[in-house]
Amino acid sequence: MASEIKVPTLGESVKEATVAKWLKAAGEAVKADEPLVELETDKVTLEVNAPATGKLSEIRAAAGATVGVGDVLGLIDGAVGAAAAAPKQTLAPAAKPAAPGSSAAPALSPAVRKMVEETKVSPTAIAGTGKDGRITKGDVIQHVEARTAAPQPAAPAVPRNLGPREERVRMTRLRKRIAERLKIAQNTAAMLTTFNEIDMSHVMALRKAYAEAFEKKHGVRLGFMSFFVKASIAALKELPAVNAEIDGDDVIYKNHYDIGVAVGTEQGLVVPVVRDADQLGFAEIEKTINALGKKARDGKLSMDELTGGTFTITNGGVYGSLMSTPILNPPQSGILGMHKIQPRPIAVGDKIEIRPMMYVALSYDHRIIDGREAVTFLVRVKEAIEDPQRLLLEV
Repeated sequence: MASEIKVPTLGESVKEATVAKWLKAAGEAVKADEPLVELETDKVTLEVNAPATGKLSEIRAAAGATVGVGDVLGLIDGAVGAAAAAPKQTLAPAAKPAAPGSSAAPALSPAVRKMVEETKVSPTAIAGTGKDGRITKGDVIQHVEARTAAPQPAAPAVPRNLGPREERVRMTRLRKRIAERLKIAQNTAAMLTTFNEIDMSHVMALRKAYAEAFEKKHGVRLGFMSFFVKASIAALKELPAVNAEIDGDDVIYKNHYDIGVAVGTEQGLVVPVVRDADQLGFAEIEKTINALGKKARDGKLSMDELTGGTFTITNGGVYGSLMSTPILNPPQSGILGMHKIQPRPIAVGDKIEIRPMMYVALSYDHRIIDGREAVTFLVRVKEAIEDPQRLLLEV
């Protein structure tokens, strides 16, 4: 009896995927729960496992094919075991959830649905800026205005010819989604960046003095990220607009602090979230970040670990970046960029001294965050890092 290999549920609002590659060839023996095929979606990459033991007799969806939830990917003959059992899924690093504009039909409020019907536009063509990527009335109006504006020159329909030393590689669905979300952030937010610099002397001295005792007690190294998470939360509490988001004509202020920490992987940049970071100590923050980073690199992050952040921190300094302008992670309104620690001569009182300095950048949505708030946010982070006792005393 043949057992069908079906596309499992792909996640909230995701209805289709692309077959990335088969891990087994037709005719090969397979075991129950053995990974058979990799699928790419707008949100995650996942492995579909064999529902039973037998022989992979037929592949119905080849690599590159687009498939929907419930579609049959292939057949296993001589199946032994419970063929009806749902295939197990292993989530891999991915971009944060895509806003509506993917091929899945987004959920609409009655008012938005009425406007969509009156303007005769497709909801799947609209990039939502509301909570969880929902489409707002403003999004529909903006889409209609853009559609009626003067047409832009169309991109060449035929791919250009390659030179002898060039290679064409198709973008993965994940990479395309990352590109789309970054472009959405640029097009929808009034994004600006402000800068400051921080003297890292006191934090570095503190780490040096207590590094061994900290690691011995907590089983984790004391890094810089926990200091910046703590400093950012203190600043967010003072300046709640930086922790907020726009939902249509409303601003949603969040009284919780779920901090996204950007992690670079071979598949692309992902932003796992440290939940309720304000309730965690330094050791708990370091352990959580280390665990999420390892899961990201191993391809084991869950959707819950990738969604719902209120503010993001990214550290280009680990790659040697001295200064950059980080891009917003929608629907969030702020992102803090850390950079390389570089010894530089600075004025200390009436003297010039060499100090370990770091440039920091805050990119923010100017629609709800004023320049005063953005500058004050970085000043508060600077004050906390340059005098880390403030973090302990909460002043």
